[in-house]
Amino acid sequence: MPKIFLAFSAEEQISYQEFLIENGIDPQFFQSAANDQTEIILGSPKLIVDLLTLVPNVKWVQSSWAGVEPLLEAKKKDYILTNARGIFGQLMAEFVFGYILFFEKNILDKIYSQQDKVWDKALPSSLKGKKIGLVGVGSIGSEIARVAKVFNMHVVGYTESSEVSTYIDEYFHGSDLPKMMAGLDFLVCVLPNTFQTRGLIDLQLMQNLPEKCVLFNVGRGQVLDEIGLATLLNAGKLRAAVLDVFKQEPLPQSDPLWTAKNLYITSHTSAPSFLEDVALLFLKNYQRYLSQKPLEFQVNFEKGY
Repeated sequence: MPKIFLAFSAEEQISYQEFLIENGIDPQFFQSAANDQTEIILGSPKLIVDLLTLVPNVKWVQSSWAGVEPLLEAKKKDYILTNARGIFGQLMAEFVFGYILFFEKNILDKIYSQQDKVWDKALPSSLKGKKIGLVGVGSIGSEIARVAKVFNMHVVGYTESSEVSTYIDEYFHGSDLPKMMAGLDFLVCVLPNTFQTRGLIDLQLMQNLPEKCVLFNVGRGQVLDEIGLATLLNAGKLRAAVLDVFKQEPLPQSDPLWTAKNLYITSHTSAPSFLEDVALLFLKNYQRYLSQKPLEFQVNFEKGY
């Protein structure tokens, strides 16, 4: 049977190993150190990338993240790489709609009114009929679209070519991204960091957004022109923005994004990799691996996703 190494912190390694043993993997197949006997690695890409020179015979690497940039940048690519897909959609949707409702129901204004002992009779708006645009309609984008339809929103999506999600009212491709942005109430960027996506959401493109729009970036920071966004926010050209990902993380205290007008910052926490979700995904692929079936969620090293 193949030897497995778990590339996590010491505490996480113990927790993952206990869970996997409880769910049927024999303890003897786990290694305390990565070496030339290692055939399978499960773990964080940041930790795995430092092990690649130690595991010349590794055949399969399962990332605990959706993004696998450290492994894409490494020279070694003679193995099957799978990422954590299909487990973050609900978490991302909860995050995005938590903030959408925060804005549309005037929650912050109501809190301020309460603090000032003011009987605030301003009425909240409804999401019904509001227009949300998704840049990237993979498993995460599709789940955000599904939730949007629960609120009776109009949903448009931008993809490279596919039109898989049935929750999208209208698809856009190629050079049509500026056209999609017209009239949006919300723009949600859910893109991986690839050669094609880096800098895609630049200042020129964002200038197509109406001033009423709230922009979200929950994909990768490299996709967004952060300086351009701050310029638009400070000039009152966008209603607000919510950023969970950044080009540099942690975001330096000197970064102007901290003080940009109507910008809400979270620290890459919109969709954590919960142990049970990742471990169950691994177990499903592990059974496929033992049965010599194609693994799910394989990453194309050339495309970057």
